Amino acid sequence: MAYERELEVACAAAKAAGEIIRERYGTALQIHYKGEVDLVSEVDMQSEALITAAIREAFPDDQIYAEENGITEGRSGRCWHIDPLDGTTNFSHAFPHFCVSIALRQGHDTLVGVLYEPLRQWCFRAVRDGGAFLNDRPIRVSTTHQLDAALLATGFPYDRRTNPDNNTAAFAHLIRFCQGIRRAGSAALDLAFVAAGWLDGYWEDRLHSWDIAAGALIVEEAGGFVTGLRGEPFDPMRGQIIAANPDVHRQLVAHLAKIPHPTCWPEARP
Repeated sequence: MAYERELEVACAAAKAAGEIIRERYGTALQIHYKGEVDLVSEVDMQSEALITAAIREAFPDDQIYAEENGITEGRSGRCWHIDPLDGTTNFSHAFPHFCVSIALRQGHDTLVGVLYEPLRQWCFRAVRDGGAFLNDRPIRVSTTHQLDAALLATGFPYDRRTNPDNNTAAFAHLIRFCQGIRRAGSAALDLAFVAAGWLDGYWEDRLHSWDIAAGALIVEEAGGFVTGLRGEPFDPMRGQIIAANPDVHRQLVAHLAKIPHPTCWPEARP
């Protein structure tokens, strides 16, 4: 199998980081704020250090782009995108929805994607053109055909308190046309749930490549469609995504095109 070694290293690193996360789940944490509502804990840092060390040892010429420590240069033309704990706010509240996300990209292509949910020990994984798996079981996106029967997921950007382009207009529109919308707080794990067929579709804006590169590949390899918010080719560096089964994806693109770009906050109500 292509990239077998890369997948093996990524899975092992994700699971080892998951052990750290699982051991610290529900314990007292040292929390720091990167922004008004954007958290980081010592567990994020420990998880990232373990993952980057494992990748650096196995592939010393590869670049690493990690959430907490930024870019470590490499000369191979390949880059690992790492979120050591996607869903830190959830983790800090002991809300059980978070994961480790690791992706290997070269040029415009994601080659390997691994998402590890440490509490249930779910390892979602994919290699380009090799299918998608949950542990050792192949997974496929759902077969829901109509948006009105679809269960969706989304999220809201960290600057939602100050930026009127905060996804609330799209949420308010789509909640009228689908079966339900979940906002669980981990973009990577939401994408895994789309790939497994547990969610029918997902959209979000202003994310980072480490949030979505691995999950997007897993959705594609599970038979789903992944694009930008207007249906344009997906680029994880732009941070915009719609991921869904093919029928729901088409309808999500059409509905999101109807959302006007906000120019100001609504008038305050007493």
